[in-house]
Amino acid sequence: MISFTFETAAVGIVALGAINLATRAVLHLYKTFIRPAKNLRKYGKWAVITGATDGIGKAYAFSLAKKGMSVMLISRTEAKLQDVKKEIEAKGYAGVEVSYVVCDYSKFDKAAQDKVAKALSGLEVGVLVNNVGVSYRYPMYFDELTDEEVHDLLMMNIDSTVWMTRMVLPGMLERKKGAIVNISSASAMYDLPLLAEYSGSKSFVEKFSRALNAEYKSKGVTVQCQIPFYVATKLAKQRKSLMVPNPPEFVALAIKWVGYPDCVVSPYLLHALQGWVLDVLPNFVVSSIIMSMHLATRKRGLKKDAMKASEAKSE
Repeated sequence: MISFTFETAAVGIVALGAINLATRAVLHLYKTFIRPAKNLRKYGKWAVITGATDGIGKAYAFSLAKKGMSVMLISRTEAKLQDVKKEIEAKGYAGVEVSYVVCDYSKFDKAAQDKVAKALSGLEVGVLVNNVGVSYRYPMYFDELTDEEVHDLLMMNIDSTVWMTRMVLPGMLERKKGAIVNISSASAMYDLPLLAEYSGSKSFVEKFSRALNAEYKSKGVTVQCQIPFYVATKLAKQRKSLMVPNPPEFVALAIKWVGYPDCVVSPYLLHALQGWVLDVLPNFVVSSIIMSMHLATRKRGLKKDAMKASEAKSE
């Protein structure tokens, strides 16, 4: 009788898990493919995108322009900003203006903040995409990072999100409408040994977004944290595959969630499925798997560094 009870309970737990997974998948499909996307142009004329010359940021700039929003591009390399500006303008979207600001977010001090704030002054900003960010060169123990690397990561991944939000929020609250999108990472949701500072910074973005969304959604401003797993970008150093979309593929789905009160989301279904599976596993198992993967990647990175040092010494 006891054996039957345990077997029945096990079957019941598996069945409930399967039902929960199916329910979440159906709801995700509805929100991505059936629920109508918000008319973001109604939030304001301008969209501001940080890290707008590559990857997810660039894809968001094109998608928002396609939706009729004028776009303010912010990144550190003026030549790249000019190229993206020309590319968007070449699309000929009616009524869409394209402007840019040169800003190195690893040095986002008061002078840099004032420069960006001046460029945004007077603009009706309806959407802000906080996308700029940086990770380690490869997985490392925290003490192996230089002070400059530690500082730059904090500035780019945390300070930029905080201060850019501070700049646009008053105008959104005055108009009682706006959408802020903070691009985080799956690393925010799990222990990430050998990427501790990066993971911690992305966790900050996730918690910051949750709290702000709770504060302001009743005032017409949504703050959403989008959680991609691997996307084929320079930062991720991953090739495109079924599980690794390219930036336009990711943003084509992600933009459909913008403006809704769903706060922490993985817009790409296969990323969401990865997250649901990892959520079921014990934390120590996930952490051990990640540690093993990162140690292997670190070994390759150290080998490359040694080769570069040897080549430089021989020259």
